[in-house]
Amino acid sequence: MSLLALIPARGGSKGIPRKNIRSFSGKPLLQWSIDVALASPSVDRVVVSTDDLEIAEIALAGGAEVPFLRPSELATDTSPGIAPVLHVLEQLPDVTDVLLMQPTSPLRLIDDVEGIIALSQKIVSDAVVSVTTTSKHPAWMYTLTLDHTLQPLMDIPGVSCRQQLPSSYILNGSLYFGSRALLERQGSFLSPRTLGYVMPPERSVDIDTLLDWQWGEFLMEQQG
Repeated sequence: MSLLALIPARGGSKGIPRKNIRSFSGKPLLQWSIDVALASPSVDRVVVSTDDLEIAEIALAGGAEVPFLRPSELATDTSPGIAPVLHVLEQLPDVTDVLLMQPTSPLRLIDDVEGIIALSQKIVSDAVVSVTTTSKHPAWMYTLTLDHTLQPLMDIPGVSCRQQLPSSYILNGSLYFGSRALLERQGSFLSPRTLGYVMPPERSVDIDTLLDWQWGEFLMEQQG
């Protein structure tokens, strides 16, 4: 197995401009993911996929590879998240497995990288993605009609309190593991056979807004 840690970091972030290279708890946001990938024994190569020369320079200085720039048409607001993965697989034919590490998840640990790989090997799966428990169960969620009538998202008969509900999980955006064969065949990490690797909420912050940023830095400080 040749495992590539792939960190996608385009230059055109809108919510927080230049987010991927903005200083987060003392170093560029991108660097937290690079450092964890480099320190993980199961990872063979660490590649940053970017369309931006400044990001490429910072990634190289931080120890990652940037063997090519991502085409601009694969780095737009509407580009599918799988696009940089498939592009890298086209360019690097020796890679057999990919671990996508979003730079917006700086609180993951080496143990999480090793844990998701270990799970894929233990149960022999072509795809594993990281998840975390939801703070609010979908059974307590509603849509709102035009006349403001509440419509439940789920109907679970006989449930009157939270303790009666099964645990629910959401993708936390931190880690996506997939084999080349699966990714090229279906163009996604998600399938009916994809496994979930559970991460705790305090390591599952996905930075998209300034509030996420502030909360993430607070948690980073608390975790040392």
